Amino acid sequence: MDLNADLGEGYGIWRLGDDVALLDLVTSANVACGFHAGDPLIIRRTCAAAADRGVAIGAQVSYRDLAGFGRREMEVDPEELCSDVLYQLAALDGMARSMGGRVAYVKPHGALYNRACRDEEQAGAVVAAVTAFAPAATLPILTLPGSALSRVAARHGVPTVAECFADRAYTPEGTLVPRRRPGAVLHDPDEVAARAVRMATEGVVTTIEGGEVRVGARSVCVHGDTPDAVRIAAAVRKALVEAGVTVQPFT
Repeated sequence: MDLNADLGEGYGIWRLGDDVALLDLVTSANVACGFHAGDPLIIRRTCAAAADRGVAIGAQVSYRDLAGFGRREMEVDPEELCSDVLYQLAALDGMARSMGGRVAYVKPHGALYNRACRDEEQAGAVVAAVTAFAPAATLPILTLPGSALSRVAARHGVPTVAECFADRAYTPEGTLVPRRRPGAVLHDPDEVAARAVRMATEGVVTTIEGGEVRVGARSVCVHGDTPDAVRIAAAVRKALVEAGVTVQPFT
């Protein structure tokens, strides 16, 4: 099982999360590309730290929404969205290569992630950007299993990797509970770790309503901006290893 986290989400003098500590725990780093968070210096340092540790670097592409941290859904023309995603991919890959790494996968962020899970038009714009960026060796895209993004990507020959979220609540439909609802984000390290183990070993998770839903996945996410993110990630990794799960990058 891969363990991924969102990193490089500071901006200027503002810092969010402990990227260095998380990079010692995760196997894949979803690096902000400057549209929802991150600036050139933060991106450069995050890529360098990830490359030094052998952590896979992923482009966490977003709506152009610094003020809203990429969590506000937007109506964007598909051609414009494709161009925005392509721009972010190219910028991050340039930084990563200069630091001895490369972009190994793509993961939409926040509102774009959720929108692309259900909207085939916006999903198509993301896929178009990925294929334009790497036509000969298409990058895999992280998304929820069974999402619109996974269907569109399959039609265009773009690989997807199913992921699950250890620190987020699920609906009975297998989607993430909106952050505005109470209980949408989980903070107890032991609870999050137990959920991660169950998702990795049984492929199921308990929903916010108490039922179960299948979440067969190859990667599990913990959010770097969550309070106590390092403690949570450490608990998840320790629990996975103790359960006999090999923790390694999917790329």
